[in-house]
Amino acid sequence: MTDATPGIAPATTDDVVFSVQHVTLRFGGVTSLSDVSLSLNRGEILSIIGPNGAGKTSLFNCLTGVYTPQEGSIIFTPEHGHAVSVVGRKPYKVNRLGVARTFQTSRMFSALTTFENVKIGVESKQHTGAIGAMLRLPRTRREEHESDLKTLELLKFVGLTKRANEISSSLPYGDRRRLEIARALGTNPEVLLLDEPAAGTNPAEKVELAELIRNVRTQLGVTVLLIEHDMKLVMSVAERIIVLNFGQVIAQGSPAEIQRNTVVINAYLGAPDSDEDNGTEAL
Repeated sequence: MTDATPGIAPATTDDVVFSVQHVTLRFGGVTSLSDVSLSLNRGEILSIIGPNGAGKTSLFNCLTGVYTPQEGSIIFTPEHGHAVSVVGRKPYKVNRLGVARTFQTSRMFSALTTFENVKIGVESKQHTGAIGAMLRLPRTRREEHESDLKTLELLKFVGLTKRANEISSSLPYGDRRRLEIARALGTNPEVLLLDEPAAGTNPAEKVELAELIRNVRTQLGVTVLLIEHDMKLVMSVAERIIVLNFGQVIAQGSPAEIQRNTVVINAYLGAPDSDEDNGTEAL
């Protein structure tokens, strides 16, 4: 995550942060991803959409080292560093490269406070070892102070300052989703992968979430890859959309292009019975 910089320049197609080429993922006789190729440009908000079972979360798991595809390549290029392959790396090593994620279902340390949950993410990138922690060396105390300040900064960014000392399991569902984003941002990522962040939220919370996602990119300079079923949210924040169906890329383009794409409409709703109602309202 870079320093706060309002007005991040639009992403350019020649600055690719994630390059996925011909990725195939199988589980026994089931193919979850089939010859998937796509790119994520630095500084953009890209959304992956598709029906349930299309392979969206499987793709996220490949990007973060949870799954190892049988075929293809996944290359991550940090802003200041050399391109590296993600395939075969452990998830914590992928995170250290600068990739953070949230999950479909809420994953928190439910017995800890909101502040403590975010601080765990922040401290994951610190260098204090066991000896330094036990002896309370000057470096340890300095990092402790820095992590407290960073945690408070992130809580303010996601709008949870007033809930800092509340047990996380007591938070309303929408606040839990924002807490997960704050904790992921605490690891100082260059890329943030959001897996259905609007699931379970109400309309007002979705509006707030859309604004937060835009701020992650514009104020923090973090590239965003978003899986989401709420098409209103997707169309309001994504600059580009890639559509998966049965583990394959069937379309990609701007929100306006995807809304008009008959292949996408059919994948979501089935072929229309007549030209009078092609179901584009759902997109």
